[in-house]
Amino acid sequence: MSDPTYTIYSYFRSSCSARLRIVLNLKGIDYDMKTVNLLKGDHLSSEHKARNPTATVPLLVHTSSNGNIFKIGQSVAAIEYLEEVHPQSYHILPPTSNPEARAITRTLAGIIACDLQPVTNMKVMKRVRALGASAEQWNKEIMTEVLGAYEAVVKDWAGQYSVGDDITLADVCLLPAVWGAQRYGVDIDTFPTIAKISENLSKHPAVIKAHWQNQPDTPEELRAK
Repeated sequence: MSDPTYTIYSYFRSSCSARLRIVLNLKGIDYDMKTVNLLKGDHLSSEHKARNPTATVPLLVHTSSNGNIFKIGQSVAAIEYLEEVHPQSYHILPPTSNPEARAITRTLAGIIACDLQPVTNMKVMKRVRALGASAEQWNKEIMTEVLGAYEAVVKDWAGQYSVGDDITLADVCLLPAVWGAQRYGVDIDTFPTIAKISENLSKHPAVIKAHWQNQPDTPEELRAK
């Protein structure tokens, strides 16, 4: 039986897409990429909604050797699916022998995936602007508050990365959020543990490949020099 093939529908600056790109790279899984331009509203097209009813990215599509197609439209669910389907490659959760570390990893990932990203995404920013407020200030304040919570939890568990010395689900959620926070003027240096973790993560080849500046749909003026 041949290896399954994967396609990811992605946008270069989508933090959720970046999570999935990092994990695919960590696990050494080959994938095709289809870009979806959020600024142009490609995600709202009937074609994309037929693929992913939430009209979001990323979307992971798995085509098995017998031609069956399976789609996952949420990044954390897609990452956990890859963890279960490819248990022999890089693990993004601590071992089952350490349930405390696994729980903390999921807690940290949830701080980002549940408390930060859903209320700072483009959909919410449009609604904030429609109410006459500054979406940029909204994002900066929320990101600062939530990263402060992450810092308070992670400082007791961090090694080289968020939970010890291996990259976990917590890290792949954290770093894209840090990229976004920097974009909105959050001073990451006020969170010393996060700053250290982010610096370590930024050197990893899987992360460099997944960085928003290195994607096929990254505008030329924003690409890494």
